[in-house]
Parts: sequence; structure tokens; C-alpha cells
Amino acid sequence: MLQETLLTAEGLKELEQELENLKTVGRKEAAEKIKVARSFGDLSENAEYDEAMSDQAKLEARINEIETMIKNAKVFDEDTLGTEVVHIGSKVTITNSKKQKFEYKIVGFAQANPDEGKISDESPVGKALLGHKVGEKVVVEAPIGALEFKIVAIDK
Repeated sequence: MLQETLLTAEGLKELEQELENLKTVGRKEAAEKIKVARSFGDLSENAEYDEAMSDQAKLEARINEIETMIKNAKVFDEDTLGTEVVHIGSKVTITNSKKQKFEYKIVGFAQANPDEGKISDESPVGKALLGHKVGEKVVVEAPIGALEFKIVAIDK
């Protein structure tokens, strides 16, 4: 059984754009690299050719991965989601024991990008926050030990 890919409408659009770019620009660039590498002669000792073929394989694997995610996408409507409890699509503001403030958006794993403040519902912090309300404390089991956070705000 294939796993559903939980996405926001924005996340689905981003995946579709990446897929289109890889299928057009990416494939064209990969074919050109292979063509140039072939022109260097003997393919058995041609590192450029091997690298170009490897890059093409990675490109095709990513295309396949995105197509699978889109095929199994379950888009949730962020407009219908409330702000009473944390769920996928929530923007959550939390503080730690040192009163440091963190803001995260809980997203499906396919959209997760911690550098942009988007964390997966399957990540330790994301999983711990799900289902909790403003004012509640949550404990996250981390490699360095248990971390405690307090939920300060939940927004859309």
C-alpha cells in the first residue's frame, strides 16, 4: 500500500512546477551533457560520460518520486482548518524553557523544509505538537534528552 502524501494546495503547486521544470529543462540539460561527454571518445574510460549518465539517473528518479507523490497526494483545505488545536497546516508559535520563541508550520513530509520553518507532521517536534492547544506544554523526545515547549499561538 502506498502512503498518502499530505500537501497544502501551495505544496501541490510547487511539486507540479518542479516536475514540469525537471521534465523540460532538466531532461534537456541532461541530454546535452551526455551528448558532450560522448564526444570525448572512448566511453569505457570516460568519467564525464559516467557522471552525466549518473546525473540523468538521479533526475529520472526525482521525476518518478514527484510523480508518485502527486499521484498519492491528499490536499487538505487550509481554509477549513481551525486554530483550536495543532494540526497539519497550522502555524504554531512555541517557547522553550529559556523563553526562546520558535515559529513552525506543520506540513506533510513532502513539503518539510526546516530552513523555511516548515516541519513535518512526522518529525519529533511536529508529532509532539499535533492535537495540542494554546497554553499546553509538550515534551519532545530528542537525542539530547526530553525538550519541553509551551504552545503560545496557533494560526492558519
